[in-house]
Amino acid sequence: MDKDSSFTGSIPETYERAMVPLLFTPYAIDMVRRIAQRRPARILEVAAGTGAVTRHLLQEIPSAHIVASDLNPAMLEQARKAVVSSRVEWQEADGQALPFPDASFDVVACQFGVMFFPDKARGFSEARRVLKPGGMYCFNVWDGIAHNDFSATINHALAKVFPEDPPRFLARVPYGWHDIDVILEELKRGGWSKGITHEVVTATSRAESAASTATALCQGSPLRADIEARDPARLQEATDVVIAALTEKFGSGAIEGKMQAIVFTCEA
Repeated sequence: MDKDSSFTGSIPETYERAMVPLLFTPYAIDMVRRIAQRRPARILEVAAGTGAVTRHLLQEIPSAHIVASDLNPAMLEQARKAVVSSRVEWQEADGQALPFPDASFDVVACQFGVMFFPDKARGFSEARRVLKPGGMYCFNVWDGIAHNDFSATINHALAKVFPEDPPRFLARVPYGWHDIDVILEELKRGGWSKGITHEVVTATSRAESAASTATALCQGSPLRADIEARDPARLQEATDVVIAALTEKFGSGAIEGKMQAIVFTCEA
């Protein structure tokens, strides 16, 4: 597991407390709304993180059994604390090599996870393999960073802290894989040939302050490792610069900004 997908130390707790409400809850609600229309009995969640989607699946589909998987054991441990239900089975698993039988799920869901897969076509192929005929694969990716206000501001501010070698994690990984034609080609390579739809979905990110937003991104995501790789002693300095940039752009007190993602649904 490289630093781009390493959610370790204090990151899982900060991620659950700060990142989930800041960025992921609106899109979790959107994804679960799409899935609930299918009334699935068995759902596999890939890259489940700390359970942002899982908790909404439990609420909206009360009869479903959910296998929530993630590559990172520290994130799963945090998820177990955050989401407690006998209908959820937590399992460590690589989305590119799923340890499940063929045709064993009605739905496979992956919220903001495929961008982290080194071999995306293989991940798409694995999702198709474990789906029953007629099953649904639902995943989303962030649109370009320019369409995501808080992250764009943070990315720009960090370039001022490290002008000779800016931390590039945000633009490179979570916001770096959004070309629809490329994604469709990778789906084709993964064996998907029909029933593919996509939709650009805009939402609003809300936070109690610029400080909570800066802490969430700079200290609750792999961006932290990118900052510390340049100088571990400057993490708080970098966070403070980001706070100032967010405050200047969005104001003091509670802040809000635009988010934009692309949601794909595929029929097996």
